[in-house]
Amino acid sequence: MPPVSAFQAAYISIEVLIALVSVPGNVLVIWAVRVNQALRDATFCFIASLAVADVAVGALVIPLAILINIGPQTYFHTCLMVACPVLVLTQSSILALLAIAVDRYLRVKIPLRYKTVVTPRRAAVAIAGCWILSLVVGLTPMFGWNNLGAVQRAWAANGSAGEPVIKCEFEKVISMEYMVYFNFFVWVLPPLLLMALVYLEVFYLIRRQLSKKVSASSGDPHKYYGKELKIAKSLALILLLFALSWLPLHILNCITLFCPSCHKPSLLTYIAIFLTHGNSAMNPIVYAFRIQKFRVTFLKIWNDHFRCQPAPPVDEGPPEERPDD
Repeated sequence: MPPVSAFQAAYISIEVLIALVSVPGNVLVIWAVRVNQALRDATFCFIASLAVADVAVGALVIPLAILINIGPQTYFHTCLMVACPVLVLTQSSILALLAIAVDRYLRVKIPLRYKTVVTPRRAAVAIAGCWILSLVVGLTPMFGWNNLGAVQRAWAANGSAGEPVIKCEFEKVISMEYMVYFNFFVWVLPPLLLMALVYLEVFYLIRRQLSKKVSASSGDPHKYYGKELKIAKSLALILLLFALSWLPLHILNCITLFCPSCHKPSLLTYIAIFLTHGNSAMNPIVYAFRIQKFRVTFLKIWNDHFRCQPAPPVDEGPPEERPDD
């Protein structure tokens, strides 16, 4: 294995820092959903699924990315197995975000029938479906859509036989046609655009309800939609951060495919990679600052388990009865 350069050492340090923020933060999110009954509805279960993917980014993807950056010599399919987890987890995050958006839409579109339509069983089936679909999409390169043919031709041209041994790099094993035409144009961009439209519709429906004349009998509906507006803003922010974090790398992939002769500064590529990994560390921070139920539960967990000073019990009544800030 080649020696680590100063630039690589800086890269590894930043990646380790991101992992040290991402893993504990998202474990805390999962923990909060587990201990607080008020965080057991469909939206927060989808958020927990998103947090599982983010934990895996910090605990699995970032170490594998560091390994790839060091550039070990591996068999082709070994390198392919190292490259695929990030595709699975990215797709899982996108589908979890889409499920969250649809859930918030149903909350404001059919508030009276919501609980009969979105049952815990259906939410669990949706989460399982998201992960299964993510595995299919993310592992597609393992099924044959990869660069093995080109690598084998170069390997044979050198007079070598057997499975090619290569310097393990993402673009060396993952086909850019797969990344752009299938991954980006089918499974990333359309869901992001759909989510943007869903949130626009959610805000429109909420604003329309809030603009109605307030009467003595409409106080509770206004309180409900006011709470929904605050939560929708926070979740739309999560979506915006995800898009801003991932679109630069996909744009660079498009440049690689459509303009092979175009120069891509390596620093720009590293920044794009840092953004994708850093996105996993952003979500718990947003939850803590913008969603009261998470903030209160985080503080209770901290006081109960790390400061040995039990906090007052978390109000675990139905989420619909308490506004978020």
